[in-house]
Amino acid sequence: MLSLRGMPSRTGAMLPGLAVAGVAVAVGFAVHELASGVSALTVSLVLGVLLGNSGLLPTYTDAGLKFASRHLLRAGIVLLGLQLSLREVAHLGGKGFVAVIAVVAITFFGTQFIAQWLRVSPGLGLLTATGYSICGVSAVSAMTGAVDGDEEDATYAIALVTLFGSVSIFMLPIIGHLFDMGNVRFGLWAGSAVHDVAQVVATSTAYSPESLKGAVIVKLTRVMLLAPLVAMYAYNHRRVSAKQEPHSHEQRVSPLPMFIVLFLVMVCVRTTDVLSADVLSWSKNIEKILLALALVGLGASVKFSKLRILGARPLLLGVFSWLLVMGTSLATIRLIPLDF
Repeated sequence: MLSLRGMPSRTGAMLPGLAVAGVAVAVGFAVHELASGVSALTVSLVLGVLLGNSGLLPTYTDAGLKFASRHLLRAGIVLLGLQLSLREVAHLGGKGFVAVIAVVAITFFGTQFIAQWLRVSPGLGLLTATGYSICGVSAVSAMTGAVDGDEEDATYAIALVTLFGSVSIFMLPIIGHLFDMGNVRFGLWAGSAVHDVAQVVATSTAYSPESLKGAVIVKLTRVMLLAPLVAMYAYNHRRVSAKQEPHSHEQRVSPLPMFIVLFLVMVCVRTTDVLSADVLSWSKNIEKILLALALVGLGASVKFSKLRILGARPLLLGVFSWLLVMGTSLATIRLIPLDF
């Protein structure tokens, strides 16, 4: 029998932290069942932060929580690939694809420029840019895993995309009705401007059920760009690490992290339509659970005392980046034909 005090094995050392994360995730999904508008992932993150700052977690939970924040995170990103199909991306056509790339590129590099202007750390700027331009929490998590990002930066970036994505759910439909955008055009705007997939669904359906199809197709096209973007930064991170430690095992630089390779494999599998709807639904549930466990681990690593040092500048970064992605997407979606 494994002893919590002795920790005789690596597996045994991780069990207490994983158990804590599991309980927090169970609470998160229970809250989501009671209030469907509240994301189980967000609740998991918040519970992780509260636990990490409560002083109640013993040190022997650290190993399991760290394992969740790194390895379970990457496993969740791999399963995310099963929700994406290359056929859906093809529906947009050439101009539509260019429009989505423009939104992603301008938001990604523009957010990092804003972060530099506000004198926010480059790490926080990169993770916030990734979340705003691609797919919210999942994108922040993927980039964090690829470049060994700072966990506090990751948590703050997740907080920003969650906050302003939630604001979008209420604000964008009001703006859409004010300017009488129409169902299809609004769906395209929601899909290109809102961060998280669930937030996109909520925003588009809040305007009109007919807005959902276009919103989801545009959003999934943005998500497809996650792999090349993360791969590029992961390759650069490993190359720099190899130069700094020329005798380490990182000297031979792999162009892609393995979890990104597997993510792409899952996208290809999904495109073939060989998997049943039940399997896809099951994998989506597992993906959510893995990401929720990872967010508990990320949240537990954050200390309020350190976050207070950041001040108001990260919040300003979130505001300016939100305005940037909304404005850019509103301008570029006019390239997408309404009859796609």
